Amino acid sequence: MKFTFVTLFPNLIEPYFQDSILKRAVDAKFINYEFYNPRDYTTNKHQKVDKQMVAGGAGMLMTCQPLFDCLDKIKEENKDAYIIFPLAAAKAFRQNDAKRLAKKKNIVFVSGRYEGIDERVIEKYANEVFSVGEFVLTGGELPSLTMSDAISRNVEGVLGNAQSLDVESYENGFLEAPSFAKPEVFQNLSVVKEFLKGNHSKISDLKNQMSICKTKYYRPNKEKQ
Repeated sequence: MKFTFVTLFPNLIEPYFQDSILKRAVDAKFINYEFYNPRDYTTNKHQKVDKQMVAGGAGMLMTCQPLFDCLDKIKEENKDAYIIFPLAAAKAFRQNDAKRLAKKKNIVFVSGRYEGIDERVIEKYANEVFSVGEFVLTGGELPSLTMSDAISRNVEGVLGNAQSLDVESYENGFLEAPSFAKPEVFQNLSVVKEFLKGNHSKISDLKNQMSICKTKYYRPNKEKQ
């Protein structure tokens, strides 16, 4: 799996791949990443990549020419490039998307800045568009990182124990049940007693019930997928 990040600020993204699970995945060559900066493709002598919006409006938009040339270059160099735009006005990114996209060979994330990206770029190049939440950020770098992290976890070999994916939130349509670590009692707070009795069947049933209750509390409108 290769992640290609189209961004004006690669330094916002690269450190995330230099520690912990993703660093080990990069070192083991389960995933890799690269950057393309639209400024390297602009024909503007001042390396500007933004212009005022047609019909007026506050702020500037990332304009067509640098992104067209940049994305054409990416597609020319990699026929497997699958291009995703993180957008506030888009469908929600979900765990099933992360699992599905983990089967791709090369995912390209195009990070907008300023007031966004000229819609013509999105219409021409987007394979998919996603929102990571009902809020607005200053750029697409954080959503790109969020999605690349979620996707990476589902790439074979990235997690040391692939079974850990089976019990995470959303895998069975419900939120993950509460978990506890040793010691069994800390400052007079004890773990659930049933967890200490060793009856794995009862523990499994209890976790399932706790998962359902947690989902009903935090996601009252969520339907089982």
